Amino acid sequence: MSTAVPRLPDHQLSALAGAYAEAVAAKRRQLYIGLALFILAYIIAGIVAEVRPTTFFTNLWRFTDYIGRIFTLEQGAAAGRFVLFDVVEWMWGFDKWMKLLWETLLIAYVGTLIGAIGGFAFSFLSARNLTPNSTIGFLAKRWLEFFRTVPEIVFALIFVVAFGLGPVPGVLAIALHTFGALGKQFAEVAENIDMKPVDGLTATGATWSECMRFAVVPQVLSNYASYALLRFEVNVRGAAVMGFVGAGGIGQDLVEAIRKFYYSDVSAILVLIIATVMIIDLATEWLRHRLIGLDQRS
Repeated sequence: MSTAVPRLPDHQLSALAGAYAEAVAAKRRQLYIGLALFILAYIIAGIVAEVRPTTFFTNLWRFTDYIGRIFTLEQGAAAGRFVLFDVVEWMWGFDKWMKLLWETLLIAYVGTLIGAIGGFAFSFLSARNLTPNSTIGFLAKRWLEFFRTVPEIVFALIFVVAFGLGPVPGVLAIALHTFGALGKQFAEVAENIDMKPVDGLTATGATWSECMRFAVVPQVLSNYASYALLRFEVNVRGAAVMGFVGAGGIGQDLVEAIRKFYYSDVSAILVLIIATVMIIDLATEWLRHRLIGLDQRS
């Protein structure tokens, strides 16, 4: 037996429809006002920063011309044509560049590993729900902020002066910046865990470190590993730039080719870097999906 739904009187329906229309109109006005303020702030920022669109469009041809030149060999042929001689000429330094790329990968790997270990330890100290006391949490957060605020290239310059040219400054620069960045991300993951296991262990008399080991780590480990792999992808790109200041890797040959106007060498090195990063991205993406179980859901 079905129950009839009572129908509201027409004047009440009209009132509700009017209220709904007014609410939608108010939301739309807020959206338009917010958009107008955003555009105004964008224009003011451009004026203060002296951004000149006319200069950009006037000189845009220089960029496209440069791209065309780096993909042209000395005799005028297009770099990378599927002709064996042209490819051999274009990639004349393949063996040397691959060794430098391998060095770049090792710099990124070691720097990421060291930074991830430090971020792992500090994440429990800086997480609001896990820190032993508020003072330690405050100091840990400020420490992480410092290391992720200073750009990697600045750390690399400092360490090049201190330790000389080579991969060591690059490893240290990436490790410190990774420590600050991953420590923040790890702490945010830890702040979203289920606290019931922690409370249960605390009630049995477990120490703080035992609570972290048996109640927190099992909940956060897969996300920690996923973030670390993602950071490794970022650090491979960063390690390629470390060579610009003499901190080892392929970047040193790249900046030398740019400064000496070895156009085809620039394109060859860029293609090798891009191909390497693409392979790493695919591999780490597969690993991240395995860790969080996406491959089993699809």
